[in-house]
Amino acid sequence: MPSSTVEDYLKQIYLLQQELADGLVPMGKLAAVMGVVPGTATSMIKTLADSGLVSYEPRTGVRLSGGGEQLALHVLRRHRLVELFLVKVLGLDWSEVHPEAEELEHAISDKVLAKIDSLLEHPSVDPHGDPIPTARGHVPKSPLKSLADCEVGRSMQIARIVDQEPQFLQFVNRRGLTPGVLVIVEKRDDVAQVIQVRVEKSKSTTLGLGVAVKILVEAV
Repeated sequence: MPSSTVEDYLKQIYLLQQELADGLVPMGKLAAVMGVVPGTATSMIKTLADSGLVSYEPRTGVRLSGGGEQLALHVLRRHRLVELFLVKVLGLDWSEVHPEAEELEHAISDKVLAKIDSLLEHPSVDPHGDPIPTARGHVPKSPLKSLADCEVGRSMQIARIVDQEPQFLQFVNRRGLTPGVLVIVEKRDDVAQVIQVRVEKSKSTTLGLGVAVKILVEAV
């Protein structure tokens, strides 16, 4: 069984690859996310490359191999199911479950994970709207766009919150901007970089585009 450090690296490489067009993760960016110096990250990546879990291009970057991606998705599945379990069953606030899941994702067995999945009725997304990979490593996908890019007057449904820092989650929660909620962009001011959003039947709220871009929506 891979160590927790190996699992953390694989998971973070996978997440970073989703942000990059060519899927090649710069070593400096990976080191920053892992909270280590570049030399430490490079040493680990060389070890992962020797194990066939990643493809490493010196002075350029790293990407997961097929086997590395499957392991990363397995870790991500554990993480996101645990987050949902902590919210739905144990009643923890969605802004505090990420660090808890970071610890538990390495300790939970496949048997317990299967029980959690069954208890939660095989969910497809976690509390923040992030897709939960299936047991076979498939990631459900749906066409999403940021709230910042929505046309004025069209009803959309919040699907995912990209920024999962506790303060940001608490902020959007106070504004009622949570997954499943219907919203309409009423006004846009590109000069001021703000939009006015009506949240279902409540009063309107004003958001900066820097906030809106972190809220992903889908057509109703």
